[in-house]
Amino acid sequence: MDFSNDRRIVLTLDGGGTNFVFSAIQGNREIAQPITYPSNGHDLQRCLETIVKGFREISQQLETKPEAISFAFPGPTDYPNGIIGDLENLPGFRGGVALGPMLEEIFQVPVFINNDGDLFAYGEAISGFLPMVNQMLHKAGSTRQYKNLIGITLGTGFGAGLVRNNELIIGDNGAAGEIWVVRSKLHPHSFSEECVSIRAVKRVYGEHCPDCTAQDLTPKDIFEIASGQRTGHQEAAREAFRQMGESIGEALASALTLFDGLVVIGGGLANAWPLFLPETTRELNGTIEKLDGRHVGRMEISAFNLEDEAETQQFIAGKVSRIKVPFSEKTVFYDALKRTGIGISRLGTSKAVAIGAYAFALNEIDKNLEKLI
Repeated sequence: MDFSNDRRIVLTLDGGGTNFVFSAIQGNREIAQPITYPSNGHDLQRCLETIVKGFREISQQLETKPEAISFAFPGPTDYPNGIIGDLENLPGFRGGVALGPMLEEIFQVPVFINNDGDLFAYGEAISGFLPMVNQMLHKAGSTRQYKNLIGITLGTGFGAGLVRNNELIIGDNGAAGEIWVVRSKLHPHSFSEECVSIRAVKRVYGEHCPDCTAQDLTPKDIFEIASGQRTGHQEAAREAFRQMGESIGEALASALTLFDGLVVIGGGLANAWPLFLPETTRELNGTIEKLDGRHVGRMEISAFNLEDEAETQQFIAGKVSRIKVPFSEKTVFYDALKRTGIGISRLGTSKAVAIGAYAFALNEIDKNLEKLI
């Protein structure tokens, strides 16, 4: 699936709790000057009028009519039907708002709404991390190729998306990939997002440095302290990211056990990967106990940090041998190492989401056309 040379245009929206940013994509590239408006999320009428106004103004920049509207929007949402639920950051949405059908009626084009974790994963599967890893393997002479990808986003929340063989897995309820609610290893009474988010990094730093709580530091500040770029409680800062890495590892272990593929990481906290990613892979490659006290691997597969050159080479090489076919003189190659690779977004989160939104819309349009033929 390659839409890089496609001439069709899709209108997009980056829907946040504070601002809405409108644009248009053609051939995986932004072709309009983005327009930003306050979301007015507390006032439903004004919010909806803002969305319509933004898309109309972007359309006026285009020489041809767009084929679709496709964008990410916060949940809870009935994504397949475009109905927005009760949003925390946009309190004007209450009781179910048919945003997708409204936009279809006004603009007379198909409208597709997904969450940002889904679209991030889709963009990376089509034009980012997944093809990059496969190209790397092919260049090295390996016959192994990957078709599945888990994309996770680290920021205000902990999101995820699942892509299988170029198809985004949405789920029967539009709720696939909701990794944020996986049970937390460090706090079993709670969920993983409480340990994998901006608030988690700040909380753990404050717990290990009580005198620092009044400073109201950002995760970037804490990262700089942990890295020695800024004065502060370095041990507390490192522990904040270590705990996040461990929590990501446990959540991914559950995900990878059910959905075997590569993992790509995006979102604002992804830049701190040197501090958490080694702990994530360590957790993934750890053990779990049987009731008789013996230990077995946490997963059936091994995890490799693809931001580390040595681990990348191990990932590429695998464990290949030539074995004899029984009752024959023939031999075949056997790679005994089941493995996944984990790395950071190659596109950047925003670009991956935009490409994902564009590709999702065109793929759905093409599938509907095939049904009519």
